[in-house]
Amino acid sequence: MKKNILIVEDENELCMTLGDRLMSEGYNVVFANDGDSGLEKATQLPLDLVVLDIMLPHRSGLDVCTEIRRAGFTYPILLLTARGQTIDKVVGLKLGADDYVTKPFDTFELMARIEALLRRTSLQSRIKNESLQDNLQSGPLFLDIRRFKVTHHGRSINLTSREFNLLRYLMEHQGVPVSRDELLQEVWGHHSPMLTRTVDVHVASLRQKLEASPKNPQIIVTIPGVGYRFQI
Repeated sequence: MKKNILIVEDENELCMTLGDRLMSEGYNVVFANDGDSGLEKATQLPLDLVVLDIMLPHRSGLDVCTEIRRAGFTYPILLLTARGQTIDKVVGLKLGADDYVTKPFDTFELMARIEALLRRTSLQSRIKNESLQDNLQSGPLFLDIRRFKVTHHGRSINLTSREFNLLRYLMEHQGVPVSRDELLQEVWGHHSPMLTRTVDVHVASLRQKLEASPKNPQIIVTIPGVGYRFQI
C-alpha cells in the first residue's frame, strides 16, 4: 500500500521538486502552502508522514506541529528549517517533531530521512503489536510488564520507571545495536544529542543492578560509536 505524505511548504518550486521526487518513488503526495491549510489537512487526511516547513504564512510550522501532537496524531513529522535556526530545531523536536533537514538540502538526504522515519514507524508498530504480551523473558531475566516487576535468576530487582522502560526496549531489540539517539527518542521522548549522557547514566544504573561485574558487562554491552546491545 502506498504511503501518504503531506508537504507543508510555501515555496511552490520546492513543493513541485519534492512532490515529483516522492511520487516517482511511489508515494502519494498532498500539498499545503500555509500553516492553516497544512494543519487542516494534517488532522483530516489519512497520513503516514508530514514534511513541515517552519517558516509559513498565517501559522508557523512550530504551531502546526504542536497542534498535530495535541490532537493525538503520532505519524512522523520532518521539519524543514533555514540555515542557522538552531533554536527552532531544538524547539521543534521538543514539540514532537521527529527529525529535521536544513535548507538548502540535498534531495537524496531528505529522501533517506523520510525512508528512515517510515521504516522506524513500521518497526515500532510491529514491535508494539508483538509486545502486547504480558511478559518478556531472556534467559534468567524476566519482565512482568503488567505488574511492573523484574526478576533475575529468581531474584527480584527494583527498577525505576525509566530503568524498566529502558530495559524493556533493549530486550525487545535483543541482539540489535541500539543508538543513544534512538533510546532518547523512544524511551525519553527526546531527540537531542545534548542529552545522550542521560542514557549512559541510566545504563550504568541498570548494569549495577543486573550485571555480575558492572565494569565488565555481559548483558548490556557497549557498541563503540553506536550505543548498546542487549544480549543473554
